[in-house]
Amino acid sequence: MNLTDQLLRPLLSSSARPAVTHYDDAAGSRVELSVATLANWAAKTANWLVEEFDVEPGDPVAVDLPAHWQTAGVLLGTWWCGGHVVAGADGARVAFTGPDGATGAADDTAVVALDPLGRGLGPQGAPDSAFDYLSDARTAGDDFTPLIPVPGDTPALLGSTVDEVLATAATRAAELGIGAGDRVLSTRPWTLPGGVVDALVAPLAAGAHVVQVSSPAKLDAHRAAEAATVDLS
Repeated sequence: MNLTDQLLRPLLSSSARPAVTHYDDAAGSRVELSVATLANWAAKTANWLVEEFDVEPGDPVAVDLPAHWQTAGVLLGTWWCGGHVVAGADGARVAFTGPDGATGAADDTAVVALDPLGRGLGPQGAPDSAFDYLSDARTAGDDFTPLIPVPGDTPALLGSTVDEVLATAATRAAELGIGAGDRVLSTRPWTLPGGVVDALVAPLAAGAHVVQVSSPAKLDAHRAAEAATVDLS
């Protein structure tokens, strides 16, 4: 079973509960995704990667994005269709980058607008024949079923397999004191692989709620408002 199935399936019995909340204090925004909404974005991403770019299990997909609710959808969608998340765009089937990132090194580039309200790149569109991820993936299907099985030995994150990532996530959750029902407040960057595992994969694997804060300026207020039980700041 693929990595995203392993992370999300146990949570879907309570699909309305929060999964990821993202604060951007520089933008003054707060976006909360329920388990169902996060799964929906992941499904749209997976369908888009398969239908538009023919991504198959083990294919490299570069992700050069900050900690953000849209990045969560990109990562989970990539893993759902078996994509191998890598750091460098060279040789990647698709590279996800922010609006100011470089384009052209991968076979194709998807620009993620990182807009707090989920809007795409607007009238200017994506540069250099790249794709506008939010505008394009939004029209993809809301449900995803892998057409090709994703074995546990498929590379998922910088050479680590699905099984290895899950094992590392379980270990890190225990080391960080993250358990089911915890509310994990984090300011850690989602670096590959450690930041993503600690601040996203490990909490989801443990059944916890991720509260990620970018450009933190009101951390104490967020900690209190979100009733955080684990602090990764």
